[in-house]
Amino acid sequence: MRSWLAVVLALAITLPGLAIRLGLVAAGAPVTALFLGLAIVGAAFLLSWAAEVVQLDISQGLALALLALIAILPEYVVDATFAWLAAEDPAYAGYAVANMTGANRLLIGLAWPMVIAIVWLRTRQRSVTLGPSNGLALVALLAATAYAFILPFKGNLSLIDFVVLAAIFAVYVWRLTKLPTEEPHLVGPAMTIGALPTTQRRVTTAALAIAAAAIVLFVAKPFATALVATGTQFGIDEFLLVQWLAPLASEAPEFVVVGIFAWRAAGEAALGTVVSSKVNQWTLLVGMLPLVYAIALRELQPLPLDTRQEQEILLTAAQSLFAVALLLDRRLSVTGATLLFVLFGVQFIWEDLRVQLSIVYIILAIGALVLSRAHLGATFRGAWAPTERQ
Repeated sequence: MRSWLAVVLALAITLPGLAIRLGLVAAGAPVTALFLGLAIVGAAFLLSWAAEVVQLDISQGLALALLALIAILPEYVVDATFAWLAAEDPAYAGYAVANMTGANRLLIGLAWPMVIAIVWLRTRQRSVTLGPSNGLALVALLAATAYAFILPFKGNLSLIDFVVLAAIFAVYVWRLTKLPTEEPHLVGPAMTIGALPTTQRRVTTAALAIAAAAIVLFVAKPFATALVATGTQFGIDEFLLVQWLAPLASEAPEFVVVGIFAWRAAGEAALGTVVSSKVNQWTLLVGMLPLVYAIALRELQPLPLDTRQEQEILLTAAQSLFAVALLLDRRLSVTGATLLFVLFGVQFIWEDLRVQLSIVYIILAIGALVLSRAHLGATFRGAWAPTERQ
């Protein structure tokens, strides 16, 4: 009963935002941003549960790819909205980059340490170890990160970047299809829905996914514009508001799901999920921006970057490099997670030290690579032959 109440609650919190979007209720920019954001949160929970359940009905490799795509669909839609609006107003190009970099840095700086912290609180286990097949995600993440260091020096995001990053993701998904079949870890409403008879389960899953996707698509544009208008109205830096608040709204369900995994001592599943999400966001989410921009502009023009946006991408790439370096031995410890969290927090205190902090991340990454050099072979072998059980 509690699981079904959670589904009803997720649907209920979308209603005020839908009422505002339909014009049934008049509201200013701050209230509109709040309730449309809550609508995205509610829809994202529904999408997350549907994405988990779908693993019961299709091959695991395809299920993992769909899970990664569907679970962060709200993030894609919101960021694509900013990129689309950039064709009309160049200021929105910065907001697209802000939302993308914020989403990526939140995953590593907050979600990864959260998993380790919960596991330690529950079990006093000081690290979480990933299985050999997770080397695939780490190598894909390393490849995307290496390419990302080129972006700040180009001054734009182009269709070439889309092709390269999409290719990395395509190879990653192709290798995922070679993974051995495993029973999915379902918790909460996903477990309840998964226990339904086959036909009822599929109908329920499809209904939740379609309804949630429709809600996200319906409210994404007004949410994006209301968020920017709220920053202007209150004198808040719109870039920072878009960078942190919007991703928190769209990724809240993922944080909850991996938190539940970690609380139930499924640390490997929790950490593996957020690592996979990082691969997804660092390839398709980044690559999607110039594609959407070119379509909206109706010209094959790259999405321009200013100095601040270049620095934000550099900092995000440097953080990603350090995180991958920590995990190349397929183990994230309390010490490593603490470093990720502390460095993530530092950027809020000294937000103008983006280049300096990037250098710190890179130096720490080199140190971590040296310390974990003995494990590199096993990690790369796991990526090259993920079907083997080691």
